[in-house]
Amino acid sequence: MAGETSLATLLRSMSPQLNAGEYVFCTLHDGHLPAGLELIGSFREQEGLTVILERRHAEKAGLHFDYIAAWITLNVHSALQAVGLTAAFATALGQAGISCNVIAGYYHDHLFVGQADAERAMGVLRDLAASAE
Repeated sequence: MAGETSLATLLRSMSPQLNAGEYVFCTLHDGHLPAGLELIGSFREQEGLTVILERRHAEKAGLHFDYIAAWITLNVHSALQAVGLTAAFATALGQAGISCNVIAGYYHDHLFVGQADAERAMGVLRDLAASAE
């Protein structure tokens, strides 16, 4: 099934969902994953392997982190080639003073915002969706 490309439809239908838990970004300089580590996502960079995981798993593995995030999923199937969705929500969140780290999955966009900003970010996203209707 192909994802949605219409910006108006994407905005109206984004249906943000706040996932329970606290999430962190860590780096593994040697690129070696500790056994049993449950990842949300990863990305290989020149400096090492960036991993996103629940805070409790990072603490259990003794991994360093300095940013605790909330995870918001946009429950619209956005096409990877869609234009404007990231810019629209990043602008709205930025205007509200909310930092946002974005991961694009095959089906959905996933936003990581500071844990303290989670509810406010949800309000901004809901307002953005409502204004697109």
